Amino acid sequence: MYPVLIHIGSILIPAYGAVTALGVLLALLMAQRTACMVGVDAGKVWNLCILALFAALAGQRLLLVVINWSDLRSHPLWMLALAMVHHPLLAAAGALAGLATALIFARWQQMPLAATADALAAPLALGLAFEQLGALLAGSGYGSETTARWAVVYTNPLVAHWSGTPLGIALHPVQAYAALAYLTLATLLVVWLPVRRKPGDIAGLWMLGTGVAVYFTEFWRDREGRGALLGGALDGPQAAAILLVLAGALALWERKEQNTHLSTNNEAEYDGIAHD
Repeated sequence: MYPVLIHIGSILIPAYGAVTALGVLLALLMAQRTACMVGVDAGKVWNLCILALFAALAGQRLLLVVINWSDLRSHPLWMLALAMVHHPLLAAAGALAGLATALIFARWQQMPLAATADALAAPLALGLAFEQLGALLAGSGYGSETTARWAVVYTNPLVAHWSGTPLGIALHPVQAYAALAYLTLATLLVVWLPVRRKPGDIAGLWMLGTGVAVYFTEFWRDREGRGALLGGALDGPQAAAILLVLAGALALWERKEQNTHLSTNNEAEYDGIAHD
């Protein structure tokens, strides 16, 4: 594929970074629209996204520095190459840092958490779709070997250098599978947003959809370095996906219980009024 999008002299723009940046920009623009749809201040949503994105990037880089501190002390210039490293553990660290920052900012600005989460659900899915397209070009999170006609074969040495991707071997384009799943999820969430019953329902559906997408696409990824669990029955991302699905189901289930409780109270109040 094409790990480098533009290479002019000493200027090198990686395809992964460029495509992911485009996805972030489109997600930010979509978030302005979805914020208006749920009645949340679009300006605050923009600021929340920027701060969360910065925290996610900073969290990833900090983890890489801590892990590679002994090597970086001897070779400080290697710090410039850390942006090329992609790993599920880094994604988890970035996600946690971004989530914590978003929650703190939302509380500080007194933003409705459930409605804000609904506004961010579809943009997050869109951003993940573009991130996977960038990964496809860069060979990051590459797939397992296959004989399928739509297999991808990487030949650029930079792909092997940056992501450890095997060269000259037909692999599942699993990143494309994931991108299609996220893009479909983003479309469905936008369609469901205006007709959601309660704030938080769209966020719950995002957790369910994302968890399912991650769990099943992992079957076509090369599992080296992704953490084997239960004797290899699961890898790290699949375990996280199961937790995400459970969290989404719990969020939707709690809302169902709340709706039933509210309906019972309303009926009791109505019966009391009718009796009087």
